[in-house]
Amino acid sequence: MRELFIANKNYSSWSLRPWVLMRMLDIPFTERLFSFGTDNHERFRAFSPSAKMPTLKDGETTVWDSLAIAEYLAEEVPAAWPADREARAFARSAAAEMHSGFAVLRDVCTMNCGVRVSLTNVPDSLGRDVARVAEIWSDGLSRFGGPFIAGRTFTAVDAMFAPVAFRVQTYGLALPERPAMYVARILDLGPMREWYADALAEPFRDQPHEAELTRFGRVTADLRTA
Repeated sequence: MRELFIANKNYSSWSLRPWVLMRMLDIPFTERLFSFGTDNHERFRAFSPSAKMPTLKDGETTVWDSLAIAEYLAEEVPAAWPADREARAFARSAAAEMHSGFAVLRDVCTMNCGVRVSLTNVPDSLGRDVARVAEIWSDGLSRFGGPFIAGRTFTAVDAMFAPVAFRVQTYGLALPERPAMYVARILDLGPMREWYADALAEPFRDQPHEAELTRFGRVTADLRTA
């Protein structure tokens, strides 16, 4: 049985990506959740060569990094990427851009599923990142017919952008109609609703992640377990 090592669901955007992909593709796995802490490197290094989450263990094989996990799974489950070659090329390009880019979006709108934040004094570059995300979604939905980014089925590119849907919800990011509808569709998926419920139920609070929320805004609601 495959084991997927992840960090806290409230905070770990990278962990969400392979988790939701495997759930949407009905790939069996055992979830291993480890909370963030001051000794992350020592604890995570026990099962992750990079000492970071997520990590997939499949027998004697260890795969770390969310995009590498998606590619590894696709070797056995081709549905991880679109069947159409053009759609697959688009999906891989968009997934890679999400994997390596959008630094301002990541920095300003850190992953925190269970709160709502009103942004203040944010850099203009955040708007450019959000606009580019909306452009990718709109382009994919238009070219390949939806309801997902690269066609009729949920694939790795949707998994790579899944944490952005939570960020849109947390920070109230404004989007054009079609990308906004895509966010609503992603948030309504069964595995996404399950992840969100688990995130709200987590009693653990990581202070560095909590402190990040107030750098660019103020918390207006905390929906998590008290």
